[in-house]
Amino acid sequence: MQASRNSHAFASRNHRARRAAYEGISVDWFPIVFFAFKILALGVGMYFAIKWHYDQAEKPERAAVLRAGGKIVGVFVLALFGVGIVALVASNMLGLDLGFR
Repeated sequence: MQASRNSHAFASRNHRARRAAYEGISVDWFPIVFFAFKILALGVGMYFAIKWHYDQAEKPERAAVLRAGGKIVGVFVLALFGVGIVALVASNMLGLDLGFR
């Protein structure tokens, strides 16, 4: 019973000390900082949204974009097959059997 009473007294004393430490601090600045940050973040987002839409109007022609994309896909597929063949040759040289028998 005595230990319980002491731990409660310690918790109460600790709570009073923390409360006394925070009583001198004012949080009136929080809405000002919060709304300033919010306005700044939304402003940056709006700037980039407007810039993106403006840049979309100046797009290059569609055929050139499709041609470049096709070339990239072709190079990727060739590289994929090349890596696969190198892996099979290296595995056969190391004695690994990767056959589908």
